[in-house]
Amino acid sequence: MPTFASAQSSCATQTWPLWKNYTERFVQKDGRMLGSSMDPDQSSSEGQSYGMFFALVANDQATFDQLWRWTKDNMAGANIAQNLPGWLWGKTPDGKWGVIDKNSASDADLWFAYALLEADRLWHKPAYGTDAQLILNNVEKTLIRNIPGLGKMVLPGPVGYEHPDQLWRFNASYMPLPLMRRFTRETPSSPWKEVAESTAKMFADKKMNPLGFVPDWIGYRATDVNKGMFVVDKFTNALGSYDAIRTYLWAGMASPQDPLAKPMLDNLDGMAQSVASTGVPPEKVHVLTGATEGQGPYGFSASLVPYLRAKGLPLLADQQQRVVDQAIAHFTDPADPAYQQHQYYHVMLSLFSLGWSEKRYQFNTDGTVKVSWEAACASKP
Repeated sequence: MPTFASAQSSCATQTWPLWKNYTERFVQKDGRMLGSSMDPDQSSSEGQSYGMFFALVANDQATFDQLWRWTKDNMAGANIAQNLPGWLWGKTPDGKWGVIDKNSASDADLWFAYALLEADRLWHKPAYGTDAQLILNNVEKTLIRNIPGLGKMVLPGPVGYEHPDQLWRFNASYMPLPLMRRFTRETPSSPWKEVAESTAKMFADKKMNPLGFVPDWIGYRATDVNKGMFVVDKFTNALGSYDAIRTYLWAGMASPQDPLAKPMLDNLDGMAQSVASTGVPPEKVHVLTGATEGQGPYGFSASLVPYLRAKGLPLLADQQQRVVDQAIAHFTDPADPAYQQHQYYHVMLSLFSLGWSEKRYQFNTDGTVKVSWEAACASKP
């Protein structure tokens, strides 16, 4: 497969056709990214944070700064020192535009902090690093809990995920391993190494993962001061679908030298077996029985490309890559009806997958990102 990044030899903004297409169509001049999984006129903190990572990969400092400035001013009330960004922004019930839900989403919080730390490291802009540390300090203060019998974990958000009956709810797709390694590198005394180890325990728990699948949401109940167990999430049951698909993506992109990477992949055999038998990822998996429903959209196929390559299954990975390439060709062709469809989530998953497959970026063992333009820029005075 041709690699666009391999042709780059300067420190300029990189040519990344899919990201350029997306920014021209859906990123406003003020830095708001149109679209969320809810409504194409809304914006999510997840989308803003993903966009910042892609702008970093593309060495697009202008777009990165616009995305972050808009996020701080509008989702964090212009006070990132005090506020984590509210996860959803759009038209409120009274007809005004603003934050619809002030509850933050910790996956976006972590991607914001990660993108800012790496922007500081690669672009030598300490203000980004300062903002990253403000976010991490807030996350560590408000979202990290020491869970009996499990260890330190990150709540998915400030409200709605811990219950008075010693029950907590978690989302494995919110905590990519490379991000937690990067935060540990930044501050070795921080809790992120333990959070990574606790997260890995969710993958290894055979009661909730007997067949190598991960649910979207998983519960954990403390049974004693120092004991507890994973349980079926009472709100979503043991279903893996649109959230969980990212778990396979993150596991596939983690550095193979990371000591937790192989154990995580070893505990995710179910999805590879399912794709091998049917040729397509399922849209939904009942993780306790292995029963599947529907055919996953192309964003699901994109998520599985790095995972299947990391599992040593290149033919299956190539098969899913072809699905993604074909879908993206429709999405980027103005003459195709699919061009008019927003498809936020599936394009974002494809950007992660294609960027990694084209070696625009790779994650190092310490969580830093190796970008295609780094060597050229490092040689500049």
